[in-house]
Amino acid sequence: MSDTLDLEHADAEDAVLPRAPEDDTGGHVKKRWGIGFWLSAVWLLAIVVLSVGAPYLPFVEEPGAFPDFSIESLAGPSADHWFGVNQNGDDLFSQVVNGGRTSLLIGGSVVFFGFVVGGAIGIAAGFYGGRTDRIISAILDVFLAFPALVLALALIGIVTGGDANLPVVILALSLLSVAPLARITRGTTLAVAEREYVLAARTLGARQPRIIAKEILPNVVPPMAAFALTVIAVVIVAEGALAFLGLSVSSPAPTWGKLIAEGRAEIENHGHWALFPAGTMFLTILSLNYIGDVLQSRFTVREGAL
Repeated sequence: MSDTLDLEHADAEDAVLPRAPEDDTGGHVKKRWGIGFWLSAVWLLAIVVLSVGAPYLPFVEEPGAFPDFSIESLAGPSADHWFGVNQNGDDLFSQVVNGGRTSLLIGGSVVFFGFVVGGAIGIAAGFYGGRTDRIISAILDVFLAFPALVLALALIGIVTGGDANLPVVILALSLLSVAPLARITRGTTLAVAEREYVLAARTLGARQPRIIAKEILPNVVPPMAAFALTVIAVVIVAEGALAFLGLSVSSPAPTWGKLIAEGRAEIENHGHWALFPAGTMFLTILSLNYIGDVLQSRFTVREGAL
């Protein structure tokens, strides 16, 4: 009778608390990164290396370099010009590489500013709670209620009168990134603030700045850093939207959005002008989103883990 009860109890435990699958050695199966992750990582690494090393690569022309007048305007891909040339005879491969440098610079700068400022605001709201949280959340709701693209257009128009440059585009998109990143950081902080080690630190009388520095930040930064990749992808798309409206970075610095906007008029007859930068932009955004999703699935704080 006792053995029967023990077996029934064990079966009930297995039904309520399913065990992790085990490999042949008896240990838990490790979660693999997957082929998609590594393909995305290789693509991003190639883009970063080409973009950063462009000034030192002999096969990449600098922006504003003397065009090749010996080749027909808008000629397609060839051995000398891998992506073809544009209407001015500029090498399109070089423009795509240099455009990647500008687009990644914009994305990285915006994310850095947004996470420093928005992250500090979000941590303050999530950690202190109460009246501080209510006031900050209300302000964030007001900013989030406005269409982001309209605000970007207004900021650029007010500052430059419609003639945008790189610092202004970065500043406009950075200001727009603060509210959503602060909101996300707040949510992550709320989850971390209820963990046992944070509650123990409070009980032991640790000072609030120490709790934030020693307990909150180390556990908030990894999931937010994973989310940063997705934000970079969003910023690259936002810059592309500004380029289509004629409010992106001024010449001669190219961006992927500008190259696509310039080539759309010839999309039927000379599709390479728009398709190569569009394809590069698509694969980069896809890779950023995929890696970001994988990292978030590993680092995001979940309520069930509390």
